[in-house]
Amino acid sequence: MVEHSGLDIMCLNKYCHSSSSSSSSEQEKKIFTKLKLNLSGDYPRKNAEILSGQYGTNVLLIGAALMLAVANHGPSVKEEHLLSFITCLMILQLIWMMWYILVRDRQKNTQTEKDVHATTCWIRGGLTLLALLSLIMDAFRIGYYVGYHSCVSAVLGVYPVIHATHTIAQVHFLWFHIKDVIKSFETFERFGVIHAVFTNLLLWGNGVMSEAEHFLNNHMKRLSAMGKGNLTIVLSEPHCNCTTSTCSMFSSSLYYLYPFNIEYHIFVSAMLFVMWKNIGRTIDLSTNQKRMATKTQGLNLGPILGLVALASTIGVLVVYITHVEQSFHTRQSAVSMFYIYGIVMLISMCSAAASGLLIYRAQHMPLDTSKNPSRQLDTELLFGSSIGSWLVSWCSIVAVLGTESSPPYRWTNLIFSMLVVLEKYVQNLFIIESLYRREEDREREDPELPAAPEIFSVTSSLAPPYNGIINRAYVTPDRGCVTLESEQEENGQVYKCPRKPSEVPLTVGTKVVEPTKLKRKILKNIAVFLTMCNISLWILPAFGCRPQYDNGLEEETFGFSIWTTVLNFAIPLNLFYRMHSVASLFEVFRRV
Repeated sequence: MVEHSGLDIMCLNKYCHSSSSSSSSEQEKKIFTKLKLNLSGDYPRKNAEILSGQYGTNVLLIGAALMLAVANHGPSVKEEHLLSFITCLMILQLIWMMWYILVRDRQKNTQTEKDVHATTCWIRGGLTLLALLSLIMDAFRIGYYVGYHSCVSAVLGVYPVIHATHTIAQVHFLWFHIKDVIKSFETFERFGVIHAVFTNLLLWGNGVMSEAEHFLNNHMKRLSAMGKGNLTIVLSEPHCNCTTSTCSMFSSSLYYLYPFNIEYHIFVSAMLFVMWKNIGRTIDLSTNQKRMATKTQGLNLGPILGLVALASTIGVLVVYITHVEQSFHTRQSAVSMFYIYGIVMLISMCSAAASGLLIYRAQHMPLDTSKNPSRQLDTELLFGSSIGSWLVSWCSIVAVLGTESSPPYRWTNLIFSMLVVLEKYVQNLFIIESLYRREEDREREDPELPAAPEIFSVTSSLAPPYNGIINRAYVTPDRGCVTLESEQEENGQVYKCPRKPSEVPLTVGTKVVEPTKLKRKILKNIAVFLTMCNISLWILPAFGCRPQYDNGLEEETFGFSIWTTVLNFAIPLNLFYRMHSVASLFEVFRRV
């Protein structure tokens, strides 16, 4: 009995070994079960992401391999093989989009979650305009094929037809389904969306390659005419006569439409990538709210300066293109004119973006750290596409400092290159800080919203802080104002419960409204000016104003083949950066 009772006392003790071991084992089982559930819940999604990402990457690499083979102009792989591969990809994407639309039509009664940050109406409208220009380019391609149909492959006629059909269907998909957060058939939809992403990337790469080859051939023709060596110029014209009188017009017009087609496909791939990231995502309803566009009063200086910059850009473009083909001294004058123009433009842009950053620093507003795949992608694309211009700029700086020749534009090239690095640095900071700023209270602007004195109204238990003034009566909604007053002596607080709206000092509102409105006007003018400047800096290289080919400094330092390779990599990224900056700055303008 004694031993038994002793054992009982030991086992009843809370530090009993057997009980602790059993409780620890139960706790381990609970942890293991929880871990198992987490792994089993996340594994299929992560698995589908990895599998679809690898599939899309390999599709892109296959297309890149074909592009490199076609660029070599060898006898084994020709342009028809590349176009056939891309055509098959477009047909597969068309099948997937039709399937997706049919499934969504059958689920009309089921409400589909939407990500309001995925895109905006004005972005889709801009893409629709770019798509219309792409359709015109497809019409020119069809006309070109009709003129040479007797001696070219049928793929050259099928490709523009499929591309036009693909463009129309994709624009419809972007307007009605790009914001969808897919929650059914997730694995299959991941493969469909990522297939669409990399199909558009390949179409973008094909356009970039064709446009770069055309510009490089023109550059080599100029060098050959100047007697700078025997360069191999590849002619892509068919070996037969055109049956119509418009073949040359179609062929020359295609290269003026390539920039719009290129921008269309790269923007669509970015939007589809956001859709891919949203598959299976749980939307936070508190942050998934459409931002209201602010008023646009007081826009004077920004649009005027932007129009001046745009007009001067068109003048520089015309003068440069007409003079670069002429004599040596005339070409040097054209290059010098471009660098002087670029220095003035970049200094103005740096000053404007730096002023906007100073205004943001003076406001001391908190940043919005909520999850937003669209905004995160904008940030990554701004940094990623800046690499192209930065690479060209640093190569130019090395060439200027290391060369022995001294053309009249040597030091202006150095200043221009350094300003390109600085301008992108400051502009990226301005755009990202603008996009990550929390939305201000708009009660002071929007007449439909409650007036400022209602912050202390008893009709709301969730009254937010107003300009740093906190309504202490509603910090704990479960308690009444009487309870708060009874606790003032214990807490040493001096807050009083507001009894009447008239107790609110109206002078506080009047002191804050005017500086805030002034800051918004300044920021909106800065956004408009930077938008017009980025459009100007997109127009110049897109339509043939590329002094990096014509100044000769970098080519002398790095060699013709290396320098042209750098430019073929960097210029498309720079064009995308400028157009993406235009889209981001317009969003900044709407949200300031």
